Amino acid sequence: MQILTFLGFTLLVGVISYLKSKRTNENTSEGYFLGGRSLTGIVIAGSLLLTNLSTEQIVGLNGAAFKEGILVMAWETLAAIAMVVTAVVLLPRYLKGGITTVPQFLETRYDKMTKTITSGLFLSGYVVVLLPIVLYSGALALNSMFDVPDLLGVSKTTALWITVWSIGIIGSVYAIFGGLKAVAISDTVNAVGLLIGGMLIPVFGLMLVGEGDLFEGMSTLMEKAPEKFNVIGNKDSSIPFGTIFTGMMLVQLFYWGTNQAIIQRALGAKNLKEGQKGLIYAAFIKILGPLIVVLPGVIAFYLFGESMENPDEAYPELVKKVLPASLVGFFAAVLFGAILSSFNSALNSSVTLFGLDIYKSYINKEASEKQVVWAGKKFGIVLAVLSMFIAPLIANAPDGLYGYLQEVNGCYSIPILTIIVVGYFTRYVPAIAAKIAIASGVVLYSISQFILKPFVVGEDNYPHFLHVMALLFVFNVLVMLLIGKLNPRTKAFELPYTQAVDIVPWKHVKLAGGIACIIVIYSYFYFS
Repeated sequence: MQILTFLGFTLLVGVISYLKSKRTNENTSEGYFLGGRSLTGIVIAGSLLLTNLSTEQIVGLNGAAFKEGILVMAWETLAAIAMVVTAVVLLPRYLKGGITTVPQFLETRYDKMTKTITSGLFLSGYVVVLLPIVLYSGALALNSMFDVPDLLGVSKTTALWITVWSIGIIGSVYAIFGGLKAVAISDTVNAVGLLIGGMLIPVFGLMLVGEGDLFEGMSTLMEKAPEKFNVIGNKDSSIPFGTIFTGMMLVQLFYWGTNQAIIQRALGAKNLKEGQKGLIYAAFIKILGPLIVVLPGVIAFYLFGESMENPDEAYPELVKKVLPASLVGFFAAVLFGAILSSFNSALNSSVTLFGLDIYKSYINKEASEKQVVWAGKKFGIVLAVLSMFIAPLIANAPDGLYGYLQEVNGCYSIPILTIIVVGYFTRYVPAIAAKIAIASGVVLYSISQFILKPFVVGEDNYPHFLHVMALLFVFNVLVMLLIGKLNPRTKAFELPYTQAVDIVPWKHVKLAGGIACIIVIYSYFYFS
């Protein structure tokens, strides 16, 4: 019965995605890479949320909450503020320029080489870190949560390979052959399932704690484990309170405002109004995110206590304990959809970056749109197969590799954010400044985190990596401004209006965005 439920929901998502996207012309760049610029606010919001929410986040953040409490909700709630900033400040400029990829703006603002370097940084991050990690962490969660080795009668290693390739093949079909619209629609359907399924875990958990009474369960948690309900992290926590005002907001702004795998959904909006609606809708739902990715970890702490050695086992064990057997198949399908979304979204963005920013620019400058799309698809197939081979091998890697790979992301996130921010808000800073800032950002961050921190100063006495990101961001912005002062462009930059879509803003965007920000700030006062 569980298997039938799992297959039924997964098949339903596939059928809906096919029916809703089959009329989109996938042979053009806009049709394949941006869903024909036809995405509505609801679809954008659903796709944004599910692209972001994966097993890495569900399992990892709940594990962190098991250990530290709700202070880790900063990764969720502060995202709402970043989405509001993106909707009000960045998206109008993106859509005015009619861009398909973020590096395309950088070519318009700076030059072709800056675009290429940035595309290379994005692709290296996706290939080396994101795709294999999503496959591995997703397969690991499914295998442990639903006893896949026992279910199939195979070893854990074999089950890992089977699950990785299942996720990879299905995700590749969506991302490579369906284009962005198929990915976004499947994300939206899965998002509904994930919100329902994800909320069931804390509901059943609280009812177990409260002996059948949901509210009594919450009262018991806050009474018996009050230390877990303080959002103010001390200097030894994973998120010291001060980092919220430094690198945390920069990381959030990079992720929601400039990361190709995320912002591509908003770039596919039918107009600015729908794009802004999608981001604001997602911001409000993101505020509720801690109910799914933080609260279960606190419930698990109450139920299992210090007996659990590995915090990352908290969520899978809680699911096993509280979820009725009749819902296991549905939840497995929902979780599978979340894993699938993160994989196919990163893959689709990789295909987009390669096709438009590398193939069209360097390999075949005279390529037709159909040739560009086909070249991107072939690149995507190679990328998917490589990631499916690499992912299971992560199990053999030394302890701590996963955390190390996550920290590597800082090498490219802040440099890219730096040149985009300066590019939009100045008119005379030249292309050489962007190249110097990228090189400086990558090199200085690498020296800081991988030489000074472990070998020279020592981890205990070293500033938090979010503070380091903020310092380097400010430094590189100042470097770019100084270069712009000493060696300005001969002609002021003007962002052209391509008229690709209507850029009349949503009349409620500032009001709705302001309300979202106030709710986030109030939540910090309430839980401090």
